[in-house]
Amino acid sequence: MIAQQAVAAEVHVLNWKGYGADEPWAVAAFEKATGNKVVNDFFNSEQEMLTKLRTNPGLYDVVMINAAFNDQATTEGLIQPIDVSGIANYKDLGPEKAQSPLLNHDGKIYGVPWVWGLTSIAVNDKAFDKTPTSIQVMWDEAHKGRVVLRDDALEAIQFGAIATGQDINDIKDMEAVKAKLASLMPQIRTFWGAENDWNQMVAANQIDVGTYWSGSAGRAKKNFKLPVTFVVPEEGAVGWLDAFSIPTGSKNVDGALAFIDYMIDPAFYVEWDNKVGAPVSANVKAVAELPADAFNRAVMGDPEVASRIRFQAPVSDADRERYLQIWQDLKVNVQ
Repeated sequence: MIAQQAVAAEVHVLNWKGYGADEPWAVAAFEKATGNKVVNDFFNSEQEMLTKLRTNPGLYDVVMINAAFNDQATTEGLIQPIDVSGIANYKDLGPEKAQSPLLNHDGKIYGVPWVWGLTSIAVNDKAFDKTPTSIQVMWDEAHKGRVVLRDDALEAIQFGAIATGQDINDIKDMEAVKAKLASLMPQIRTFWGAENDWNQMVAANQIDVGTYWSGSAGRAKKNFKLPVTFVVPEEGAVGWLDAFSIPTGSKNVDGALAFIDYMIDPAFYVEWDNKVGAPVSANVKAVAELPADAFNRAVMGDPEVASRIRFQAPVSDADRERYLQIWQDLKVNVQ
């Protein structure tokens, strides 16, 4: 149980909008339990998140950072070491996530694993008699003009790497990736930017298949009753790990620790997944409390599925620039 604080204080949280931390019922429960008032701010990309940390030193107390960006935030001095003795639920985190070298630097902890998930493909069930098992369905001419990709250079390049049988973290043949993605461009209806965009297109029956996030697909099915099925294809999928960090200069570290503890608590997670749909908790006790047939337990916990997942590693600035140029060149060919 989180101890009641005598004096109310603000906890400034920087996260994606609609991503757990700003659920009204969760905010209300946390505020009632701790006396802290949550003030949410949002970003639309990891680069925007880093920019907000750089330009607003001392403003935020908690920030959600994709683990692949934690090293950059640490190197730039944007986040500070975390004393996890103040986080009661930390002990129940899966050790492979808690001990990830992406979150631990020089013997210090800079990120507390929160949730993980996949970037893969999701399909509009109305377009398929049988759910596809291969990523190559994106190139099937039967779905021409009804395929979508997220407008994100890194995601697109890694998707192309999977489609060409390559390691997303060690792409040997970039020309093959470019050629594969170029051949996909005639199939594309549009490039999506927000979860709501993807869901609206399915609701209007405008698309058949597209890249999507596992947690978002779960929300689409559970929250909005959309005919969406998430697919972990035989070729593999991109894995990502999201973690909470404490920005350098936080004015309410105690409140930040309490907030992180609440976010990784099984009670919050199970309610989040049941009410809204969520990625997979890094807390093994939380996952164990889900129904045995729940997607995040039955599918995401399947060792065979796990063998097809490749988690994102940090990407250099030079590679990011290269990927962005390739992506911009590819998009020119889409009318």
